[in-house]
Amino acid sequence: MRRTDFKMKSIGLAVLLAANAAAVGIAAAADTCYRDDSGRIVHRRLPRSVEVPCPKATTPSGVESGTATGGDADIYKLPGAFKNGTTFDRGPRPAASPVPRPGLEDYVQSMPVPDRWRIVDALGYPQNLFDPYDRNVLKGDKPVHGDDWFFNLTAFSDTLFESRNVVQPVGSATSAQPGSDDIFGRTRQNVFVQTVGAEFVYYKGDTVFKPPEWEFRFTPVFNFNHANLGEVQGVNIDPRNGRTRNDNHVGIQAAFVDKHLRNVDDRFDFDSLRIGIQPFSADFRGFLFQDNQLGARLFGIRENNRYQYNLAYFRRIEKDTNSGLNDLSQSLRKDDIIVANLYRQDTLIHGFTAQGTVVYNRNRESDKVHYDDNGFIVRPAALGREVPRDYDVVYLGLNGDGHFNRWNLTTSMYYALGKEKPGTFVASDVDIRAFFAAFEVSRDFDWIRARASFLYGSADKDPFDKKATGFDAIAQNPLFAGADSSYWIRQAVPLVGGGGVTLSSRNGVLNDLRSSGDEGQSNFTNPGIILAGVGVDMDVLPTLRVSFNVNDLSFADTKVLEVARNQGGLSKHIGEDVSASVIYRPFMTQNIVLRTSYAKLFTGNGYGALFPKTNPGYFMFNAIFTY
Repeated sequence: MRRTDFKMKSIGLAVLLAANAAAVGIAAAADTCYRDDSGRIVHRRLPRSVEVPCPKATTPSGVESGTATGGDADIYKLPGAFKNGTTFDRGPRPAASPVPRPGLEDYVQSMPVPDRWRIVDALGYPQNLFDPYDRNVLKGDKPVHGDDWFFNLTAFSDTLFESRNVVQPVGSATSAQPGSDDIFGRTRQNVFVQTVGAEFVYYKGDTVFKPPEWEFRFTPVFNFNHANLGEVQGVNIDPRNGRTRNDNHVGIQAAFVDKHLRNVDDRFDFDSLRIGIQPFSADFRGFLFQDNQLGARLFGIRENNRYQYNLAYFRRIEKDTNSGLNDLSQSLRKDDIIVANLYRQDTLIHGFTAQGTVVYNRNRESDKVHYDDNGFIVRPAALGREVPRDYDVVYLGLNGDGHFNRWNLTTSMYYALGKEKPGTFVASDVDIRAFFAAFEVSRDFDWIRARASFLYGSADKDPFDKKATGFDAIAQNPLFAGADSSYWIRQAVPLVGGGGVTLSSRNGVLNDLRSSGDEGQSNFTNPGIILAGVGVDMDVLPTLRVSFNVNDLSFADTKVLEVARNQGGLSKHIGEDVSASVIYRPFMTQNIVLRTSYAKLFTGNGYGALFPKTNPGYFMFNAIFTY
């Protein structure tokens, strides 16, 4: 019993000592407070709080501890105050403001502030006319007169050098190469082209959220070109002119006035009218019609830029043969183009734009024979019956461009229907029924974009019937499958021994057997095209892009070629077009762009049956400087 009593007493003593220690700790803690981020003094420690002495506690007489009273001597509990109800004297509450709350009638209209260019003037920033990225009145950074009339100047220099192998016939009268056979001569060709131009834009209006009220644009371009070929009668129909040609031309590539007609809502959806020489593209990649032509265009947007529309009419200007620029010294062509299209953003999925288009091409050039500046006949083309002709063609198109999640997609489809009078190989009128389709799918993997391309242009399988089923465009300039870095797209390969036409036009992908892509007429009796390709674009540096492309090329049908060449059993396979290109932008802008590329056509049996079995190639260097 004594041992048990001793244990009980020991436990009681320990409990007593612990309670005393806790009371001492609470008392010590009661003397420590914390100031939080908002300046409140609380007893509980919070993150980022600072330890401070607790304020002096008071309990006014006649007031129960832990309560609050009104009036000037209002005493209230502090948030997080002590559990024993101790209060702190915060002093009297502030009196109500004598200023009444303002009403709507008390607000005045907004005071005008200086515009951005006068603010910059007041700050004393200098102007540098030679720097397009500095404050510059020549780049539209400040009105040239009044409050909203601006001027924008763009100047550019485009230098091009090409060294290429292209099949070339021996001159009909003589050859520059002793020992050449009677058909094919030397293939080496060298070309140097220097183009300089300026664009003058004078416009009225604040263009941050809406188009200008008025815009006047004028773009003169000067071109010098030098060509050296391996055979005579290549640079000119007269063999006495030799194998070298120097030529120059000044063309007007833009001269139009643009009037903003109206805003249709408060989101600046608008209608505008543009009249004059102006750039236009019928689709996203330039498959059907891309050129700078004389015309009138009504265009605008709706539903906060979700819909865009174009209604346009163009009459084509003759082109200078060797530069490709507009030649206003000649009469306008009797070649009319009417376009109506509608774009819709976010079709099917956010980020994909669809376009529907109707294009009507009316050609009435059967009354005149036209020769180019070098003396070669281009209208009518030296193919088949070689007679002047007219045609009416309607193109129904459906195009798309955008992305589905991480997959980028571009599509284009056209169906051409109409009539030509007469046909290329027959004297009767011919119905036109032709089809075109192309798509490119790509995906980005960090700094690498992989691409796959496919293109099909229908062929005419019987040139002597009353149907022309070979697809042809109006003025193509396709940005597709390597574009101008591709040998077959860049070079115009002549159909030697089959007439004065080329298999494909320069900067064209269709095998349309035209005399000229710029000056010739469309031809719907052709062998068609099948292209399947892969490529990759690698942004090695912010300033450096390297690209590779491989395209497999075939004729859709060879019947037209067999008739034109009087040669049966031709293979469809043209070959593999392999190219590599490098683009260097030293300042990561478009002010200086240096491009170089090399392409080689590894020919197949179809090409080998038409021409000597070689693998032609071409090298290109291009330097563009822009102010």
